[in-house]
Amino acid sequence: MNADLVIRHAPELALAAALAWGAGLRLYLVICVFGLAGAMGWWPLPEHLTVLQHPLVIGAAGFMALVETFADKIPWLDSLWDGVHTLIRIPAGAAMAAAVFGDAGTATAIAAALLGGSLTATTHFAKAGTRAAVNTSPEPFSNVAVSLGEDALVVGGTWIAVQHPVLFLGLVAAFVVAAFLALRLVLRGLRRATAPRRNSARDAQ
Repeated sequence: MNADLVIRHAPELALAAALAWGAGLRLYLVICVFGLAGAMGWWPLPEHLTVLQHPLVIGAAGFMALVETFADKIPWLDSLWDGVHTLIRIPAGAAMAAAVFGDAGTATAIAAALLGGSLTATTHFAKAGTRAAVNTSPEPFSNVAVSLGEDALVVGGTWIAVQHPVLFLGLVAAFVVAAFLALRLVLRGLRRATAPRRNSARDAQ
């Protein structure tokens, strides 16, 4: 895919990336935001995504976003929430990314689903791993701060995707690289944290 093609289709690519990326952080919030934007006429949604602006969808997404807002700020409950939503966020992100290109043909939609699902999975596991590491802190304030940062990130990222799609695509690429690096650090830290326990268990035997 050359640069001219990316620039020409930047709005659609940015929308698909924003939905997939946002689903990995705050699935219900991103559905609610884009649904409201479509319903209010702020941002025209593709035909296969107009269902997001239905009042029932906006209401359900808004309610679940409110529930998630509180659940995500309680230590360890947030990790449990993330674990359950592994089965929800990734398929939803893939489906919404595919829906953006629903009129472009089956092959394009499948490619968008594969890439969108991969982006959602990367974002979701980076978030879940980071939150698991933060939960090892005895005080709750770092957890709340990280959660509020994620809220702001989704809202700000959505705005950038709509207003500056090329910039958003560049930021998403940088985010994916940072997410992989963060996952490596988190996994390394978890291995170090569990190493003394494994050694103690081995000594006890």
